[in-house]
Amino acid sequence: MAQIIENISHLDSQELLSLAADPERRAIFIDVREPEEYEAAHIPGIPLIPMGEIVDLIERLDRDREYVFVCRSGRRSLEVAIFFSANGFEKVHNYLGGMLQWQLEERKVAHGREHITEQITLDQLERKITP
Repeated sequence: MAQIIENISHLDSQELLSLAADPERRAIFIDVREPEEYEAAHIPGIPLIPMGEIVDLIERLDRDREYVFVCRSGRRSLEVAIFFSANGFEKVHNYLGGMLQWQLEERKVAHGREHITEQITLDQLERKITP
């Protein structure tokens, strides 16, 4: 069961993968790190929208959808989740431990610029994690 920290749901790796595999929930996963961090290693299938840019895009996103945010350690993604929650998004989660936890568990990572978003559309955000 997800932990609640600072009034935000925090998912562990298994919860994140279960949510990604659930077609009915249609959750959107977003990596909020900087491009160079993302290029070095990221969860396959998750698009990048850097923390500094996501603020400008919030009005274009569907408030009824479920969102999971990922960063290096979980701190920046928590800040994004708090921001989304304060702006009327009710279904937001933070990935507990971020990429440090993902890699500690020796889970598959991708490298390079795949899924770095230049022009944001909801279709681009529909990508799913590839375990």
